[in-house]
Amino acid sequence: MSNVLTPRGFLQVGGIVLVLIAILGYVNVIGPTPEASIFGPGWYFDNAENVAHLVLGIVALLAAFFVGAGVQKPLVIIVGVVGILVGLYSLFGDTMLLGAGLQNPADTLLHLVVGAWALWAGLKGAAASPMASM
Repeated sequence: MSNVLTPRGFLQVGGIVLVLIAILGYVNVIGPTPEASIFGPGWYFDNAENVAHLVLGIVALLAAFFVGAGVQKPLVIIVGVVGILVGLYSLFGDTMLLGAGLQNPADTLLHLVVGAWALWAGLKGAAASPMASM
């Protein structure tokens, strides 16, 4: 597995985490309702979030293994910008975004941290060598 502070490492680890979060959200560990979450009503992942996490996780894993560093870097930067924007948007309280509920402050903190991680990996992280993606 690559260094988590590189675009490829972010895509690998982030992709695995997103798929795991989606699965746990579907199977009544951290969602899909407040009652089913081990965190209670303060933080749970509804089905719209679970779908988004699953799709984004699969795309991240595919990008980590099947596209080159020249595509991975801008992709991770875009993820970082979107993560920061979603985190800032959720500061407005418990809001909805494309059908997904964003609980505050948990979702806010999560999106800001992931956005910052992605930006760091995309802007500061060394690109993997061309041979590393083979």
